[in-house]
This record gives sequence, C-alpha cells and structure tokens, in this order.
Amino acid sequence: MNIVIITDSSCDLPLDYITENKIPALGLVCNFKGKDYIEDFGKTLDHKEFYNKVREGEMPTTSQINSYRFVEEFEKHIKDGKSIIYLGFSSALSGTYNSALIAREEVLERYPNADITVIDTRSASMGVGLIVHYAYDMLNNGFSKEEIVNWVEDNKLRVNHWFTVDDLHHLKRGGRVSSASAIVGTLLNIKPVLHVNNEGQLIPVSKVKGRKKAIRTLLDNLKAHIVEPENQTIFISHGDCEEDALYLKSLIEKEYNVKGFKINFVGPVIGSHSGPGTLALFFIGDTRNT
Repeated sequence: MNIVIITDSSCDLPLDYITENKIPALGLVCNFKGKDYIEDFGKTLDHKEFYNKVREGEMPTTSQINSYRFVEEFEKHIKDGKSIIYLGFSSALSGTYNSALIAREEVLERYPNADITVIDTRSASMGVGLIVHYAYDMLNNGFSKEEIVNWVEDNKLRVNHWFTVDDLHHLKRGGRVSSASAIVGTLLNIKPVLHVNNEGQLIPVSKVKGRKKAIRTLLDNLKAHIVEPENQTIFISHGDCEEDALYLKSLIEKEYNVKGFKINFVGPVIGSHSGPGTLALFFIGDTRNT
C-alpha cells in the first residue's frame, strides 16, 4: 500500500490496536510530576498511576505536538514514496492540527510533489479513534486515498461525542464551568453531560443528579442519534473507571446488537483536563447534535 494514515495520541485507541495495525501516532506532551512525557498509549506513563496521582492532587499540564516533529514524521513517509493522510485532534481543543499544517507547507517546499492531506477531525479522544478505525478498515480493504479522505470529510461531523465527568473541578481548571458551578455542583452531586459540537469544541449540554443518571443519559443520547447500530463498533473511553464503562456497555447491549465495542483509558493529555471518573461514548449518528 502506498498510503499511510497518521494520527496522534489524542485518539486514545488501545495500545494493542495501534501496535497490530502499525499505526504511526505522534504523542502529545503531558508534564507530570515535573517531567515531560510524550504520550505513547500507556507504555511509559501508566494510566492507573497517572489517575491515582491526580486523585491525590497532582496537577499535570499539557502541550501540543510541535511542527518540527510533524516534519520529521512526514518526511520519513515521503521518502518511502507514501501518500499521507493525517487525522488530527480537534483544532478547537489543541494547536496540534495547526502544527501539522505548518509542517505540511515546510515539507512541500522541500518535496514539491509530496502528497500530504491534513484533516481536522473536529473530534477528541476515541472520537478521533473511531475515525482512525474506519479509515484503516477502508485502507486494508483497498480503498483509494481519495475515497478515504472523502469518507472522513463526509462523516466526521456525524461522530457523536457524549461525556460525563465525576469531578467538576477539573473542568473548572479548563474554563468549562465556573468556580461557583463547580462548588455547588459538587455539593449537590450534580454531574454535567457534555458533547463536542460541529466546531470541535467541548460544550456542556445538561446537568443531572447522580452518576447512574449521568451514565443513563449517555445511553439516551445514543438512542436518540445512532444510525444502523448493527453495523457499528461503539467506542467508550474512561478516566480509570472501567466498571462504569462496562456498565454503559451492558446498557447498550440490552438495547442493540452492535458489531462490537472498543473500550480504553482516556490518555493523560485529555485526562489532565477531564479528570478521573470521566466517561465518554462515541458512535456515528444522524448528525452531531449542536
């Protein structure tokens, strides 16, 4: 195959899936306990260790992938005669996509015939992962680059993202909720339900009382929007709350006979902003609810 699909660690796909499919994935950077870690799907920074320390009060920070690293990655594949598709983290949530655009222009100056397509998926976590999964299925089934790119562009805004979090204070740090809302919500056991809109922004949609109700609200949103569930793989990511992820899976299985599930941790970069107890659901819907 003369096509390579590149992504970044925001996709939160399981390490075994990344390894088995030999997916080139550049890592975003998490500064944790005073050290910079390039995300590598849990190999270097164990997910459970990360979330345990955050629960104890550790405050990690994050940074985007710079253009230099993209130039290195793109050049490597161009020299191998590959056409490149990069499927990136939402530009509304990270500057990583812009770094990829800068790198593309730099590489084209050196290699004017290089074929590099950079796509803003306007997605996050396993929303990116879902798109990567479908794109790799197409690649492995012999679809052309044009067909893969067209499918991604035509369907990326149908990828539904529904999140809830356990601790509002992490969203407060990121400016997603006010300090007052975080304090009152915590006292009253209020759980927000959020989604990613068409611009790729993370937006609070509703508030419910209690964790179980929040999880059922994720299911309700799937029921309202999913199309052809029998043909879909459902993606669930979690901030070290696998029991809740499996509970959500069981609720979906009672309603639909889907093709399968992919369940994995929210990685440290996104987890730095959403916190332990994050639970997120991804699927293809009729539209992305704005």
